[in-house]
Amino acid sequence: MKQTTALYIGLVFLILPALAPAGTAKNVFRGEISDTQCAMNVHSLSRSHEEMIAKQTMGTDPASCAKACVRRGGEWVLRSGDKVYRLRNQTHVEEFAGKKVRVLGSFDPSSNTIDNSSIEESNP
Repeated sequence: MKQTTALYIGLVFLILPALAPAGTAKNVFRGEISDTQCAMNVHSLSRSHEEMIAKQTMGTDPASCAKACVRRGGEWVLRSGDKVYRLRNQTHVEEFAGKKVRVLGSFDPSSNTIDNSSIEESNP
């Protein structure tokens, strides 16, 4: 009886991790909060705010440029070097526009999206 119980308990610990939903592991991502318009080359060949700021058409700094682009239909993204990640949760992202941040969330590689659960400003 004790062996059977121990066997069942052992099987439960082996099977439970396999049943956990995929993509739920939280990761930390670092980069700058930007917008899809600039970060994805919609109107910026350099994938940054520099061109739009130089033309003074969308703002005077990265934050004001990103906010202007989102007001015109863009979405908030995390730009990390050459990579651009979509952010599933768009709520409360605006306060970090143009800033270096740490984003905690699970990553979905099929849509290149972070299901962000928290964002905090980080040191450059």
